Amino acid sequence: MEPIGTFLRREREDRGLSLDEIADVTRIPSQSLALLEEGRFESLPGDPFVRGFLRAYARALGVKTDDVLARYSIEVRLREVLPLPPRMLDDSDARGRRFGLAIALVVFAVLATLAMSFLLRPRAQDRPEQLSHRAVVTDLRAV
Repeated sequence: MEPIGTFLRREREDRGLSLDEIADVTRIPSQSLALLEEGRFESLPGDPFVRGFLRAYARALGVKTDDVLARYSIEVRLREVLPLPPRMLDDSDARGRRFGLAIALVVFAVLATLAMSFLLRPRAQDRPEQLSHRAVVTDLRAV
């Protein structure tokens, strides 16, 4: 599909109009119109302004504004959706992740061991009397 800027330039030239004539009709600076025709939308004030410029430009040319805006939307989406080059993973990234996972597993093992030793620790009231501290102290006093 033809870029929107090329489409507008072709339509303008087919009608025998200059950029200055379109600028007078639309009250859009001719530099902004030139940027539209070149497809340099990022150099214009912002998307709402670009859409307004395109709408006014289309009306001045006698072209359907909905068609022009649809072409612009498709062109912008295509620019945004182009795939980025794949990033190659370093071995250092993979080593760093493995090291972090190893540290996490060690910390988890230490915490699990501490929790289990706390939960499974024998309590004084659960011990038989001959093993408890009180029985040892009373036996020593008897001697």
